[in-house]
Amino acid sequence: MRLPFVLFLLLHINLLAQNSDSYQIRTVAFYNLENLFDTKNDSLIYDDDRTPDGKDNWTKERYLQKIENMSRVISEIGSTDNKTAPDIIGVCEVENLNVLEDLIQHTNLATYNYGIIHFDSPDERGIDVALLYKKSAFVPVNFNSHRLLLFNLDGKRDYTRDQLIVEGLLDNEKIYFMVNHWPSRSGGEARSRPFRLEAAKLNKRIIDSVQKLDTYAKIISMGDFNDDPIDPSFKKILQVKKHYKNLDSTNLYGPMEKLYRKGRGSLAYRDKWNLFDQLYMTSSLTDKAIQGYNYWKVGIFTPEYLMDPKGKYKGYPLRTYAGGSYIGGYSDHFPVYLHLIKKVQKL
Repeated sequence: MRLPFVLFLLLHINLLAQNSDSYQIRTVAFYNLENLFDTKNDSLIYDDDRTPDGKDNWTKERYLQKIENMSRVISEIGSTDNKTAPDIIGVCEVENLNVLEDLIQHTNLATYNYGIIHFDSPDERGIDVALLYKKSAFVPVNFNSHRLLLFNLDGKRDYTRDQLIVEGLLDNEKIYFMVNHWPSRSGGEARSRPFRLEAAKLNKRIIDSVQKLDTYAKIISMGDFNDDPIDPSFKKILQVKKHYKNLDSTNLYGPMEKLYRKGRGSLAYRDKWNLFDQLYMTSSLTDKAIQGYNYWKVGIFTPEYLMDPKGKYKGYPLRTYAGGSYIGGYSDHFPVYLHLIKKVQKL
């Protein structure tokens, strides 16, 4: 006896539902917050401009607007796919722990119950890197801040940001996250390149030290590297690959090179787009034979409200200040993110 078509269709759909896989998605993001300073004058750092009496006229009202702007952006990064705020967020250009606490306590983020890992660095601008994490998703186990020792042509110390590494359990799986803000291109790309090469060497040493203990360690390094995916720091020092197939355990994979070669960027300067904000990872996150989380996809977060709406900088990131004038925007960088995914058993 032939089954009626409707009954056959219902049985078919039910069978597919029983056999379909369920997946857990976790979002890892990075955002350069562009000089997130409080209004207090700290005599130990160069923050005079970002005070009420300073050049930027950095008032409490402007500071609170900056916190609101940054918290809104963070709450939305990657939400098209994951329908929630990121689980892990690396940030840079933050003055201290206090501004990070104000950030995560804003109503845009408070319900996510973020934790903070932050160290004060010796940077001459008084800015640091940090890691924010949802306490419901990630449990830090160990973390350390690695100093980057640089010297200029006169032999004098050039103070810059530390490199942060955090070991923890993401849904009970060990994963490492590194947060970077490499030396800028001040003075020109070629002149400043040796500093970023040194930063890349430190990044590589940190990764090697982890892999020496665990060959298949899952490590994600993120940051504002002040270099594009094709620059020597990535290609010669770190030897980051743009394809994830046929990688061995020591190889690093950089999914953002494909975006860069398509003309995508996270910041613009003189009508040229750069992709300084990047995430790259150890090959263990691309190997489907290794259980747990795997890399799924990467993106640059570019909603319309983050873009300058008019003028010669139309489409550029909408900054807090432009041409020395306060415009109340967000940052001179777009955030970047990636999604991790793993199969979970259906209850």
